[in-house]
Amino acid sequence: MNTQVKLVLTGIIAFAAGGLLVFYLAGHPAKPAGAKGAAAGPVQLKHGASGETILTLDAETQDRIGLKAENPVAVQWQPEVKGYGSVIDPALLSAAVADLESARTTAEASGKEYDRLKILAAQDNVSVRALEAAKATATHDELAFQSTLHKFALDWGQSLASGNDREKTLAEVVSGQAALVRIDLSPGEALASAPATARIVALTDETKPVNGTLCSALAGVHPQTQGQVFFFLVRDPQLTPGSAVTGFLKISGEPTTGVVVPAGAVLRYEGKGWVFVQTGTNDFTRAEISLDRPAENGWFVAGNLTATNRVVVVGAQTVLSAELSSGGFNTGERD
Repeated sequence: MNTQVKLVLTGIIAFAAGGLLVFYLAGHPAKPAGAKGAAAGPVQLKHGASGETILTLDAETQDRIGLKAENPVAVQWQPEVKGYGSVIDPALLSAAVADLESARTTAEASGKEYDRLKILAAQDNVSVRALEAAKATATHDELAFQSTLHKFALDWGQSLASGNDREKTLAEVVSGQAALVRIDLSPGEALASAPATARIVALTDETKPVNGTLCSALAGVHPQTQGQVFFFLVRDPQLTPGSAVTGFLKISGEPTTGVVVPAGAVLRYEGKGWVFVQTGTNDFTRAEISLDRPAENGWFVAGNLTATNRVVVVGAQTVLSAELSSGGFNTGERD
């Protein structure tokens, strides 16, 4: 089952759960705190000092929806630069290597033939015309090889062009043991040195980053994109050729203190990311978070959340449904 199908099923289940809660609340509509009339229902809405919406769920309702809150894990986050790219089709690298090796073999063969004829010419066993023809062929083939090598370096970087690990890399990529990923940085985002590693994230599963090891890098910037280009080798068979990825390249600098919020706690609504923070035994406040730093099974958040906060990790979608049904959601409010 692919990720998109899982997301759809998860949404359906969450929507159904929210629907059940809304159905239950139909006979117990949410009331603003301090409202006159009958006793307060299981869900109430009120506003805090900063104008934020506070959703109050009684203990029975929390048990009914299986609500669970946890403290996010505090972490130190190393600075990164974001780039975008894709998984290279092994056939492209294979064809480039084949062209390079063919040019090399041809140049070596004609060079050896010229050397052989020079020995014979010294013994007056070959004509000057044949020797000159062999020299011209050897020179032509060597220039053709150097041109092919130069183009290979422009397309794949000097490390792969040098040949130290080219055959090994090609074998791993063609066999499916590893994937070769190209990451392009934005124009003007220049790194003084190539990063040794990067976190590679497939767009179909942003909370499952995999580690990549630097394989090669283009010299300077790419003439078309005007950005630096890096190639990383990723030993993950789930990365399919042609798939789009995001790369987070580790750079030097002071780490940032923050927390990792579990993926199950994160909600996407109105084009933004949200979590519910438990501010009291029965009180929950929605907070906006940035989704630009995916982590293992979650997201790194710095600034508005700390490890002392209690974040709803089970039942968040149902809580959002309750707030929506009560008319308390406002993306313009201060969280």
